[in-house]
Amino acid sequence: MHDFTGGIAQSGLVWTVALPDEAVTITRRGRRLDVAVNDLPVIDSTGSPPADVPATVSFAMTWRATGGMQRAGKGGAVAPTDPFAYLGRLARASARGTFSGTSGTFTFRSSTKPQKTIFGVLGTEQAGALLPGVTSCGTCAAVAGPPAPW
Repeated sequence: MHDFTGGIAQSGLVWTVALPDEAVTITRRGRRLDVAVNDLPVIDSTGSPPADVPATVSFAMTWRATGGMQRAGKGGAVAPTDPFAYLGRLARASARGTFSGTSGTFTFRSSTKPQKTIFGVLGTEQAGALLPGVTSCGTCAAVAGPPAPW
């Protein structure tokens, strides 16, 4: 069994890897998103007991909105623990992509024909410290940026 992840950051954040700015392209109206990455360093937690092995992944994904943008969530109008404590503008979307990875002598590759999703969503979302009026941390407030025009 192979588990390719970004590892666990000192902050406790898991499964997340920062991508270079040039790897992500979004259209002006936000109805298409392309992400293309080659040989991104990750960790493969494999074996029993699991051992962290250096690995790389490459992928190319395209999301295209297939419907209109809809508002979602209730933001700060509900308790921070409420599942609707977010704000979003989301549209149903289709997505296609190809994937590959290498860990030691183990490799995998998706079909060369881009694989298609059964269900997808494309849009923007604000949650937690990014919600207007919810931030209680001065440092977080300084980096959260201006709220989106909902």
